[in-house]
Amino acid sequence: MDLTPAIPTFVITLREGVEAALVVGIVLACLNKAGQTQLNRWVYGGVGAGIVGSVLIGLFLGMGIRQLQYVLPQLEGIIKPLLETLFCSVAIIMLSWMLIWMTQQARSLKGEIEGAIQSTLTDNESAGWSIFSLICIAVLREGFETVLFLFTNLQSSTVAMGGAIAGLIGATLIGVALFKWGIRINLQRFFQVMGVLLLLIVAGLVVSVCKNLDAAFAAISQLGELDLCLGGGSCVLGPQVWDASQLLPDKGFPGVLFKVLLGYRDRIYLGQLIAYTAFLAIVGGSYFRILNAIGQPLASQPTPQS
Repeated sequence: MDLTPAIPTFVITLREGVEAALVVGIVLACLNKAGQTQLNRWVYGGVGAGIVGSVLIGLFLGMGIRQLQYVLPQLEGIIKPLLETLFCSVAIIMLSWMLIWMTQQARSLKGEIEGAIQSTLTDNESAGWSIFSLICIAVLREGFETVLFLFTNLQSSTVAMGGAIAGLIGATLIGVALFKWGIRINLQRFFQVMGVLLLLIVAGLVVSVCKNLDAAFAAISQLGELDLCLGGGSCVLGPQVWDASQLLPDKGFPGVLFKVLLGYRDRIYLGQLIAYTAFLAIVGGSYFRILNAIGQPLASQPTPQS
């Protein structure tokens, strides 16, 4: 069985899941310290609601896509690449923004959450709902990003879904290890490695966006008299600048591994190369500048629960 489709979904869900687990763990630790463990049920309810909400979003998107392709089967050659372009673009924006934002907020994350919980506990009547909302939004946010990433490939396989489930299990275990068992984990190193992997995976989505846009423009040009193609080896991407299909094909090992982790393609056109380089220069440059400025990419080691 080819497990390579599971790698990027595992990385995404593991990283996003650990971020959500940190929020949940910090809240539980605060409630335990304040002697308000009776509010723990609101935390678990928020986790459940966030997960259910993420699943419902995925089901809604899936049904919408199938309905659209059923209603307009004659335009499938245009709709499919355009939808993939849309999902890829939104996933790129959200994942890049969250990578930068989470890194910027790393050092103050724990203090901000603890401050919010202390403020919430002063109002006994709405404390439960406030905690529920905080947790639900945190989990739903991470789940929505994961759902968007899964839909960057409209033909998500069972293997890819298995990778997502494995990532969630791994994130849960890390959360339990930190806050329940008191195990010390180097979160700084973990998020550095996962951040770089996420950056490269998202850069691969940039390459996919370019390919899908090219396919959509080519399909539109074939349907009517309007020719949108510029020529030069592709429709709108310009001339081909890289061809390693014979040496290192991206559908065989290890090329397929480089494809899912590094954005590698055995055929690259000028437009793809420019977009890939620009993304790494802008987003990657911002990410590493923030890391150098703050010294550590996540809040200090959380206080374990007793």
